[in-house]
Amino acid sequence: MNARDPNPDGLARLHYGDCDYVVLKPGRFVVCAVTARQIPLDALRYWSIDLQEAYVGPAELMERAAAA
Repeated sequence: MNARDPNPDGLARLHYGDCDYVVLKPGRFVVCAVTARQIPLDALRYWSIDLQEAYVGPAELMERAAAA
């Protein structure tokens, strides 16, 4: 992020792919779809390509997968 980013301290919007994500709207974090906790982009490791959701950790990913 740099000083010209429109929302450097807020919620980012991402498109989740197989091994990486694309930033659609710059920000510092995304929100976990299960816990609603903020996940800093540099800590984001778990997401669903099909649901286009982020998860704070593997337990939340598995919880969401079991509910789907």
